[in-house]
Amino acid sequence: MAAKLIANLIIMGSGILGRAVLQAYRKALENANKSGVAHETLQNIRRTSRTMTEQEARQILGLGDSASWEEVIQKYDTLFERNAKMGSFYLQSKVHKAKECLEVVYQKNNQDTT
Repeated sequence: MAAKLIANLIIMGSGILGRAVLQAYRKALENANKSGVAHETLQNIRRTSRTMTEQEARQILGLGDSASWEEVIQKYDTLFERNAKMGSFYLQSKVHKAKECLEVVYQKNNQDTT
């Protein structure tokens, strides 16, 4: 009898607690939308996901301004493989983004010279 009563109290208590947490979460979202925090957070996400500049790409790959496309590929292959084996996925993705950025720059330069 006592065990059944305790089990019912636990079940009812967890249901009440779950509804309270859900209601608090909804209220927090509502307040964030009213105060503009949600909009500001989205703006920060967009700001950090901006495209990489040519200078940043060159710094990541360790290249100078006069590096040829072959040097870019060589550095990319070296750094990408090194980070694949014993580095981090984050660094590997930065190296890949740097190569993509410089690829656009070199393609544009080749079109301008022809």
